Amino acid sequence: MMSVRSLFELVNNLPSSVAIRESDLGYAILLGAHVVSLCLFAGLIIMMDLRLAGIGNLQTPISQIQKRLFPWQMVGFFVNAVTGLLLIYAQPLRYYGKVFIWVKFSLMLLAGLNAIVFHLTTYRSVDQWDNDVVPPFKARLAGYFSLALWVGVIVFGRLTAYPWLTTQY
Repeated sequence: MMSVRSLFELVNNLPSSVAIRESDLGYAILLGAHVVSLCLFAGLIIMMDLRLAGIGNLQTPISQIQKRLFPWQMVGFFVNAVTGLLLIYAQPLRYYGKVFIWVKFSLMLLAGLNAIVFHLTTYRSVDQWDNDVVPPFKARLAGYFSLALWVGVIVFGRLTAYPWLTTQY
Protein backbone atom coordinates (compact mmCIF):
# COMPACT_ATOMS: atom_id res chain seq x y z
CA MET A 1 0.00 0.00 0.00
CA MET A 2 1.32 3.42 -0.99
CA SER A 3 1.79 5.97 1.77
CA VAL A 4 0.56 9.54 1.43
CA ARG A 5 4.20 10.68 1.36
CA SER A 6 4.98 8.26 -1.49
CA LEU A 7 1.99 9.55 -3.44
CA PHE A 8 3.15 13.14 -2.99
CA GLU A 9 6.66 12.15 -4.15
CA LEU A 10 5.22 10.40 -7.20
CA VAL A 11 3.16 13.46 -8.14
CA ASN A 12 6.15 15.73 -7.54
CA ASN A 13 8.10 13.87 -10.25
CA LEU A 14 5.36 13.83 -12.90
CA PRO A 15 6.34 15.85 -16.00
CA SER A 16 3.19 17.99 -15.79
CA SER A 17 3.88 18.82 -12.13
CA VAL A 18 7.44 19.81 -12.98
CA ALA A 19 6.22 21.84 -15.98
CA ILE A 20 3.83 23.92 -13.86
CA ARG A 21 6.41 24.35 -11.10
CA GLU A 22 9.15 25.45 -13.51
CA SER A 23 6.94 27.57 -15.76
CA ASP A 24 7.85 31.25 -15.89
CA LEU A 25 4.24 32.33 -15.41
CA GLY A 26 2.16 29.19 -14.83
CA TYR A 27 2.44 28.96 -11.07
CA ALA A 28 2.04 32.73 -10.64
CA ILE A 29 -1.09 32.76 -12.81
CA LEU A 30 -2.55 29.85 -10.83
CA LEU A 31 -1.79 31.61 -7.57
CA GLY A 32 -3.37 34.84 -8.80
CA ALA A 33 -6.49 33.03 -10.00
CA HIS A 34 -6.67 31.20 -6.67
CA VAL A 35 -6.59 34.46 -4.73
CA VAL A 36 -9.14 36.23 -6.97
CA SER A 37 -11.55 33.28 -6.87
CA LEU A 38 -11.10 33.08 -3.11
CA CYS A 39 -12.13 36.73 -2.86
CA LEU A 40 -15.23 36.04 -4.93
CA PHE A 41 -16.18 32.90 -3.03
CA ALA A 42 -15.35 34.09 0.48
CA GLY A 43 -16.85 37.53 -0.05
CA LEU A 44 -20.17 36.06 -1.11
CA ILE A 45 -20.11 33.46 1.66
CA ILE A 46 -19.52 36.25 4.18
CA MET A 47 -22.49 38.20 2.79
CA MET A 48 -24.74 35.14 3.18
CA ASP A 49 -23.38 34.31 6.63
CA LEU A 50 -23.85 37.86 7.90
CA ARG A 51 -27.51 37.67 6.87
CA LEU A 52 -27.90 34.27 8.55
CA ALA A 53 -26.28 35.63 11.69
CA GLY A 54 -28.76 38.54 11.70
CA ILE A 55 -26.01 41.13 11.24
CA GLY A 56 -26.14 42.29 7.60
CA ASN A 57 -28.59 42.70 4.70
CA LEU A 58 -31.43 42.59 7.20
CA GLN A 59 -34.10 43.92 4.82
CA THR A 60 -33.47 41.25 2.17
CA PRO A 61 -35.13 37.85 2.52
CA ILE A 62 -32.60 35.08 3.05
CA SER A 63 -33.99 33.06 0.15
CA GLN A 64 -33.38 36.03 -2.19
CA ILE A 65 -29.79 36.40 -1.01
CA GLN A 66 -29.30 32.66 -1.46
CA LYS A 67 -30.85 32.75 -4.96
CA ARG A 68 -28.68 35.67 -6.07
CA LEU A 69 -25.37 34.68 -4.52
CA PHE A 70 -25.30 30.88 -4.78
CA PRO A 71 -24.47 30.60 -8.51
CA TRP A 72 -21.57 33.03 -8.12
CA GLN A 73 -20.43 31.31 -4.93
CA MET A 74 -20.22 28.06 -6.88
CA VAL A 75 -18.21 29.72 -9.68
CA GLY A 76 -15.77 31.07 -7.10
CA PHE A 77 -15.64 27.72 -5.30
CA PHE A 78 -15.03 25.74 -8.50
CA VAL A 79 -12.23 28.02 -9.76
CA ASN A 80 -10.73 28.14 -6.27
CA ALA A 81 -10.81 24.37 -5.86
CA VAL A 82 -9.29 23.70 -9.29
CA THR A 83 -6.52 26.27 -8.88
CA GLY A 84 -5.84 25.12 -5.31
CA LEU A 85 -5.48 21.51 -6.40
CA LEU A 86 -3.20 22.56 -9.25
CA LEU A 87 -1.05 24.60 -6.86
CA ILE A 88 -0.61 21.54 -4.66
CA TYR A 89 -0.09 19.35 -7.74
CA ALA A 90 2.72 21.66 -8.87
CA GLN A 91 4.55 21.55 -5.52
CA PRO A 92 3.24 18.60 -3.52
CA LEU A 93 6.31 18.16 -1.35
CA ARG A 94 6.25 21.83 -0.42
CA TYR A 95 2.79 21.33 1.09
CA TYR A 96 2.98 17.77 2.40
CA GLY A 97 4.80 18.56 5.65
CA LYS A 98 2.94 21.78 6.42
CA VAL A 99 0.61 21.42 9.36
CA PHE A 100 -1.27 24.52 8.24
CA ILE A 101 -2.43 22.97 4.96
CA TRP A 102 -3.87 19.96 6.79
CA VAL A 103 -5.63 22.25 9.27
CA LYS A 104 -6.99 24.25 6.29
CA PHE A 105 -8.34 21.07 4.68
CA SER A 106 -9.94 20.00 7.96
CA LEU A 107 -11.63 23.38 8.36
CA MET A 108 -12.86 23.24 4.76
CA LEU A 109 -14.39 19.84 5.45
CA LEU A 110 -16.10 21.17 8.59
CA ALA A 111 -17.37 24.23 6.69
CA GLY A 112 -18.81 21.98 4.00
CA LEU A 113 -20.48 19.77 6.60
CA ASN A 114 -21.90 22.85 8.31
CA ALA A 115 -23.42 24.01 5.00
CA ILE A 116 -24.84 20.56 4.22
CA VAL A 117 -26.39 20.18 7.67
CA PHE A 118 -27.86 23.70 7.46
CA HIS A 119 -29.39 23.10 4.04
CA LEU A 120 -30.76 19.66 4.96
CA THR A 121 -32.30 20.87 8.23
CA THR A 122 -32.83 24.52 9.09
CA TYR A 123 -33.04 25.90 5.55
CA ARG A 124 -35.93 23.55 4.72
CA SER A 125 -38.20 25.78 6.81
CA VAL A 126 -36.87 29.07 5.39
CA ASP A 127 -40.34 30.07 4.19
CA GLN A 128 -41.38 30.42 7.85
CA TRP A 129 -38.55 32.79 8.82
CA ASP A 130 -37.33 34.17 5.48
CA ASN A 131 -38.25 37.78 6.21
CA ASP A 132 -37.35 37.79 9.91
CA VAL A 133 -34.71 40.38 10.74
CA VAL A 134 -33.25 37.94 13.25
CA PRO A 135 -33.28 34.37 11.91
CA PRO A 136 -33.86 31.42 14.25
CA PHE A 137 -31.08 30.29 16.55
CA LYS A 138 -30.00 27.33 14.37
CA ALA A 139 -29.67 29.57 11.31
CA ARG A 140 -27.64 32.13 13.26
CA LEU A 141 -25.46 29.36 14.67
CA ALA A 142 -24.81 27.99 11.16
CA GLY A 143 -23.90 31.51 10.00
CA TYR A 144 -21.48 32.09 12.89
CA PHE A 145 -19.89 28.65 12.44
CA SER A 146 -19.49 29.27 8.74
CA LEU A 147 -17.89 32.67 9.30
CA ALA A 148 -15.44 31.26 11.83
CA LEU A 149 -14.57 28.21 9.73
CA TRP A 150 -14.01 30.15 6.50
CA VAL A 151 -11.90 32.76 8.30
CA GLY A 152 -9.83 29.84 9.61
CA VAL A 153 -9.52 28.40 6.08
CA ILE A 154 -8.23 31.73 4.79
CA VAL A 155 -5.82 32.30 7.68
CA PHE A 156 -4.36 28.80 7.64
CA GLY A 157 -4.21 28.81 3.85
CA ARG A 158 -2.24 32.02 3.95
CA LEU A 159 0.11 30.64 6.60
CA THR A 160 1.10 27.78 4.28
CA ALA A 161 3.20 30.28 2.33
CA TYR A 162 5.70 30.58 5.14
CA PRO A 163 8.46 28.01 5.74
CA TRP A 164 8.23 27.90 9.54
CA LEU A 165 6.24 25.27 11.38
CA THR A 166 6.94 22.58 8.79
CA THR A 167 6.87 19.01 10.00
CA GLN A 168 9.67 16.85 8.63
CA TYR A 169 8.78 13.26 7.80
